[in-house]
Amino acid sequence: MQQRIQRIKEELLALGDMRPGALNKQYNVCGKPNCRCKDPEDPKRHGPYYQLSYTRKGKSTTEFVRKEMVAEVKRQIRTYARFKKLIDEWVALALRLAKQQKK
Repeated sequence: MQQRIQRIKEELLALGDMRPGALNKQYNVCGKPNCRCKDPEDPKRHGPYYQLSYTRKGKSTTEFVRKEMVAEVKRQIRTYARFKKLIDEWVALALRLAKQQKK
C-alpha cells in the first residue's frame, strides 16, 4: 500500500493543468424577427457555443469557451477527473493503513 501511495504522489505531480466542470455545446435563437434561426420551415440556430459549468466552494459558475479552446478545456477536465480519482484512491489506502496500524 505504501508503494502505491508513493506512485499516486508521483502521478499527481505529473498531471499538469486541470479544471473542474462539464462542457456543453449549445445552439441559440436570437431576438431578430427575420433571422434564419426563426425560419418557420427550416430554422437554423446560431452556434455551436460551448459553455463550461462547475461549482467551486459552493458557488456555481458558468463561462463561455472559445471554439479554439474546446480541446484544451476537455483535456483539463479529464485531468481534473484523474486528479480526483487518484486522491480518492490515496485516501482509501491511507484509511486501510491506519486500520492496520491500529491492530
